[in-house]
Amino acid sequence: MRQETTQVLVVGGGPCGLMLANELGRRGINAILIDQKVSTAFSPQANATQARSMEHFRRLGFADEIRAMGMPEDYPTDIAYFTRFTAHELGRVSLPSAHDAQKLVKTMGGSWSAAELPHRVGQKFVEAVLYRHAKVCPSIELAFSSRVVAVEQTADGVMAEIEPVDGGPKRQIHAQYLIGADGPRSLVRRHLGIEYSGNSDVSRDFMGGRMLALYLRSPMFYEVCPHASSWMYCSFNAERRALLIAVDGKGEFVFHTQLRPDEDPNSVDDTKALDMFRQAVGATIPVEILSRDFWIAGRALVANRFGSGRMFLGGDAVHLFTPTGGMGYNTAIEDAVNLGWKLSAVLKRQAPEALLDSYEAERRPVALRNTGFAQAFADSIGLYRPSPALEAKGRAGETSRRRAGEYLANHARAEFNIPGFTFGARYDGSSIIASDPAPSPPDTPTAYVPSGKPGGRAPHVWLPTGGSLFDRFGFEWTLLCLGDDQRQASAFLAAAAEIGLDLKVVTVDDEEARDLYESDLALIRPDQIVAWRHVAGSIVDPAKVIAHALGGTMNGRAYDKTTNEKAALPG
Repeated sequence: MRQETTQVLVVGGGPCGLMLANELGRRGINAILIDQKVSTAFSPQANATQARSMEHFRRLGFADEIRAMGMPEDYPTDIAYFTRFTAHELGRVSLPSAHDAQKLVKTMGGSWSAAELPHRVGQKFVEAVLYRHAKVCPSIELAFSSRVVAVEQTADGVMAEIEPVDGGPKRQIHAQYLIGADGPRSLVRRHLGIEYSGNSDVSRDFMGGRMLALYLRSPMFYEVCPHASSWMYCSFNAERRALLIAVDGKGEFVFHTQLRPDEDPNSVDDTKALDMFRQAVGATIPVEILSRDFWIAGRALVANRFGSGRMFLGGDAVHLFTPTGGMGYNTAIEDAVNLGWKLSAVLKRQAPEALLDSYEAERRPVALRNTGFAQAFADSIGLYRPSPALEAKGRAGETSRRRAGEYLANHARAEFNIPGFTFGARYDGSSIIASDPAPSPPDTPTAYVPSGKPGGRAPHVWLPTGGSLFDRFGFEWTLLCLGDDQRQASAFLAAAAEIGLDLKVVTVDDEEARDLYESDLALIRPDQIVAWRHVAGSIVDPAKVIAHALGGTMNGRAYDKTTNEKAALPG
């Protein structure tokens, strides 16, 4: 058996694992990613990349590459509701195409002041981009068609036994840290004895039970559907409620429908699946099924812990969503971003190992928040039922359709206009976030209040030069200077240099930025979270500020000048 060593072993090659590989690879951390699949996803899976994920992809340099994928750039991203797809249109919420989003992003302010807007693209496309960029990182090995068969935590790391799926020599890998991003049936989570808690068996008329998912090709759909093109088509009738999501804008779709109590998943073959599709369409058209799967809607589950010792968990291994709101895979992306910079700082001996404790402290409350918001959206759409007269002729049918259309359009405006859900998560309870006397902003899914208070996403502005403030930030740490005093900047640079921390000083003369941050100085973390800001009248000790943000305390430092050694750092 081949014996090897690495700094980080990542189990799972979905969005969380691949994003983590990119975060580590950009920082020169040696990592091996293991996944038993032959390649990245074939089926589209998640279909919405939210604006915060796009901002992280922009930070890594490939947001434009992802925005060019999926549907044609002029394809609308409307959400529309129908009795059946070829029958009555009940309501519609119009949203911009990818081309229009690029034009709008610099004109939008308030809740949607962002470097990027959302993009409707299948997860399979995103995974392919993440894979390509991770693969070119010299310190990253992507080992697909391999699986972990055993793990054992040791005093100085984790020992894992890996075997090729198709047979061949096994590998024994010793890693300083192991990350389980291996999905809802996570081997790593089960090894650690960590359980989910929350709601797992919610019954609704829709989005509350066993779901059938079809990845299909049917170009003729656009010929038989008499309505304007949409990104998401929703059928709303007593016989077959379903979603049909455009994948490429040419003829590929994902179809989701909830099985009725009398429909056994074991008896659903292609013929029965196509009959369900016909019921939602309201017509029989040629269809090619590319893949078929089942999943459970109604879950809002979060793991009780996000790791133990030198093993950590992320993505579906720690949170399972009902996909209303489209935040499951996006939450996984931010898990990887959060854990990536922290692992790097510890492995580079810039921070004590205690920094890693903040991963669970920050991400678990966000997972609870996000699954809760998603569950509320699922209740809103899933508990609202079609009335008996919905498809009838006459006044009762017309009134029923008008009533349903108003409700469904209002629901869509709430579920798909979610800047608060996207940007508003905060780490107020984290021990590495500086205390601040200002109150936290309100937290609702449909409204985001930008705030310079430490613990939240750094407020974004478009600068008078036309550039994004986020593009000025460093890849690692940023000291944002919004005043005239440069002496503090020099002191921060000196304190960062003592521990080998990459700190970029960004000076911005902008009234809007100063108003949003309400400070002359702000320390921005690698994940673009405000770690600290100067409170007027307070004394600033840059070494203590940085130490606190790296897992030390305001009374101590990650670097002990008296001994000229880094304190409490792992070997």
